[in-house]
Amino acid sequence: MNGVTPDPSDPTRDSDALSRLKLAQALDRAIYAIAWERAWPHLARLLTVVGLFLVVSWAGLWLALPFIARAIGLFIFAGIAIAALLPLIRYRWPSREEALGRLDRGSGIRHRPATTLTDTLSSQDPVAQALWQAQRERTLASLKRIRAGLPHPRLALHDPWALRALVMVLLVATFFAAGDERAMRLGAAFDWNGVLAPANVRVDAWVTPPLYTGKPPIILSAANKEAAALPAAGPLAVPAGSTLIVRSSGGALDVVVSSGLKEVAPTEAAPKGTNEKHFTITADGTAHVRAPSGQPQWAFAATPDRAPTISLAKDPERQARGGLQLSYKIEDDYGVTGAEAHIASRANDAKDGGKETDGKTAARPLFEPPKFPLVLPNARTRNGVGQTVKDLSEDPYAGADVTLTLTAKDEAGNEARSEPFNMRLPERLFTNSLARALIEQRRILALDANKNSDVYTALDALMIAPELFTPDAGCYLGLRSLATQLEAARTDDALRNVVASMWAFATTIEDDGVAGSVNAALRSAQDALKAALDRGASEDELKVLTQKLREAMAGKVRDLARRAEQNPLGPRQPFPAEVQLILDKAIELRQKTQHATAEQLAELAQQQDALREQLQAYRKSANNRANKAGDDKTNQFTRDRKCGS
Repeated sequence: MNGVTPDPSDPTRDSDALSRLKLAQALDRAIYAIAWERAWPHLARLLTVVGLFLVVSWAGLWLALPFIARAIGLFIFAGIAIAALLPLIRYRWPSREEALGRLDRGSGIRHRPATTLTDTLSSQDPVAQALWQAQRERTLASLKRIRAGLPHPRLALHDPWALRALVMVLLVATFFAAGDERAMRLGAAFDWNGVLAPANVRVDAWVTPPLYTGKPPIILSAANKEAAALPAAGPLAVPAGSTLIVRSSGGALDVVVSSGLKEVAPTEAAPKGTNEKHFTITADGTAHVRAPSGQPQWAFAATPDRAPTISLAKDPERQARGGLQLSYKIEDDYGVTGAEAHIASRANDAKDGGKETDGKTAARPLFEPPKFPLVLPNARTRNGVGQTVKDLSEDPYAGADVTLTLTAKDEAGNEARSEPFNMRLPERLFTNSLARALIEQRRILALDANKNSDVYTALDALMIAPELFTPDAGCYLGLRSLATQLEAARTDDALRNVVASMWAFATTIEDDGVAGSVNAALRSAQDALKAALDRGASEDELKVLTQKLREAMAGKVRDLARRAEQNPLGPRQPFPAEVQLILDKAIELRQKTQHATAEQLAELAQQQDALREQLQAYRKSANNRANKAGDDKTNQFTRDRKCGS
């Protein structure tokens, strides 16, 4: 017999070809199992070293070490890994005899059945061949029990303390602890900037407060003695909303911040060759530059932007023409950028959110309450008293009981509200009784559209006995037109048109038709010039507006003279002495309008209103004297040209 393996494809042995194939496969498995048992202990030591390296990296140890320590640590791990692989130098691939021996041991049968099947008979003796064939048949019958078995590396002999299990547990824990920073923390082990070759690494950091604070940037740097002493001196106070900018020239940049700081995208691209990160400081927090190393930890105390305060410096005052003058005090830490006055009707105070109360329907105003901006003492007022004059005499809310509230805002969006102030909104004074009645009904309709039927009843009552109360045909037809327009109104827009018509008719009655347009033109010219002076308009624009004001004032003087000539006592009567003085002063100011200030223009407006009121009083006293004298023609003329009394 010899040890030559028989060829399974030999046609003389077709009967046991399948058994021979199974034996060959079992032989291969035995070889691989032996190879794994020999190699796995060495590979396990290498994988344990790699796992320990990942644990150290994901735990962030490299970020806390200087560059030289990182390099030393990486070389140590590399040396341990090489030491774990050195035994593989003596590694040899399992031989065929070793595999057969494993199959013999795995079969559990004595006399080496697997080895026996690989033997061959060299004798030609018939008796020997018969014995050899019988022995092979018995061996083939037991072939099913020949197995290579599973590999048994016996790692416990090489690692009796089970350090591999500890590394596995730490590997899983640090994997989840590192989160999205796994790659960055692992790459930090290979960041040796300046170790192998000197590198020009520079880290610049500074805090930029919001522009509206007017504060300069705060420089942070390890080379700056004050900045380096910040951790010992306590947190650095910065305005909330400031931006921390960290810039590195050379090397990777890694900044760790606490919850009070949030990374934001840079508004501009960083200079070429640098890395830059921006953080918004919204609350107290810290920042630490871990790479490049050598930077201190900075602590910040965010100072919140306080809300501004606004309050009335004194009670609102009524101006001569029905304007509203507000004086108010404003305070803010960084300056107020805008202020407004809000007016709300007290009749509409919410008591159930606009639902029906005590069986009455909530008021339905046709117009929004007036709201207008306030003049600030400065562009960014930190502490000052401002004054605003607003003419609301033509507003539907004029003469109503309202609640005044002032609001102020700063650049950060903080808003403050003053204490509500209850008042009656100033209105234009009407001396004509019919005009006063129309204005009152106009206000009722404007503040509550549900009272349109009551207003219609009032208009209808004003047309009772026209021969006694409204002898002028134009006045009667005007009232009839208003009543018809109100009766036909079905929408809020139509009701608003009625409100506008009532105002136009009342001012026409009060001003005798012509003076209304004259007064409107004069007010428009005055307001335009005052607004131009406030915003610092150009000299050319001021000249044009001044010329318009002169023309409007000339028209006002001509209208006053015309109305004086129409006095029913006869031809033009001389003005009283005090009226003449006011008129002379008005003419003097009109001539100096080109160089007039806003205060002088306001004074001019007050004097003009006083002139108008005195002229009306003068005409009324003249009419009374005419009535006492029994001049029936004059009385009839007066009744025909006036609506109401």
